[in-house]
Amino acid sequence: MKINLLDLAQRPAPIRLGCFILALLLLWLPVAAPIYLLVHDSNLVSILTMVLLYVEFIFLLRLWGKYVYQEPQILRHYGLEISRQNGVDLLRGLAIGLITVLIVFGLQGAFGWLVWQQPQVFLLKIVLEGLIVGFAVGFAEELLFRGWLLNELERNYSPSISLWIDAIVFAGLHFIKPLAAIIHTLPQFPALVLLGLTQVWGKRWRRGRLGLPIGLHGGLVWGYYIINIGRLVKYSGQVPDWVTGVNNNPLQGAMGVLFMTILALWMRGMNMKH
Repeated sequence: MKINLLDLAQRPAPIRLGCFILALLLLWLPVAAPIYLLVHDSNLVSILTMVLLYVEFIFLLRLWGKYVYQEPQILRHYGLEISRQNGVDLLRGLAIGLITVLIVFGLQGAFGWLVWQQPQVFLLKIVLEGLIVGFAVGFAEELLFRGWLLNELERNYSPSISLWIDAIVFAGLHFIKPLAAIIHTLPQFPALVLLGLTQVWGKRWRRGRLGLPIGLHGGLVWGYYIINIGRLVKYSGQVPDWVTGVNNNPLQGAMGVLFMTILALWMRGMNMKH
């Protein structure tokens, strides 16, 4: 078995990725299936199965690193290290993400495209909830896409090709949903590709550490969570949805794409300096 696993390390990236995903599904389905059958609350089912999937993903990553690549500290190799510098990067990313969201909405307010409203709920609760949700999403998606996936791609392809495949796969996997929902949310695809590019450049700028990508992703989610769940804005209708964002999601509008482009170009420039 050890020889076969070592041989797997020499296989092309698509084969390795397919083997990993298959192994993950074989671990997950026997436990997830009873949850789908026995639990009737769809929200609870979604939470339980996704948490289970991610716990098993991290468990499998450790086995993958140890037996396929002979790297017992594979998570550290992906950039998930506990260090002061990574912590600083995380906080820096949170600040950049949050400030970016506030600037996007602030400018729209200044242009008269939206009106700020008094929060209908206890704002501090929403801020803390948003921070937890943002960090969880940032950690999960960045370890998956800028950790495992990017590393697998870089073992076979050039940095440039790995960059674009990673960004496009990242954006594409957000569209695993019914066709009507895909068509409705398709305008956010360019912004998600730009975010994927930004995150790869951010990781490379910080010498392979994941702190900045996790923080930046988390900060963007955090800011949007506070404004959306807190119901802090109401759109005036002065401009079409495609400008401000379909479904009030800035990533689905021209303003969001513009700011993600600026953020991506800035991060690319920082990466090129180092």
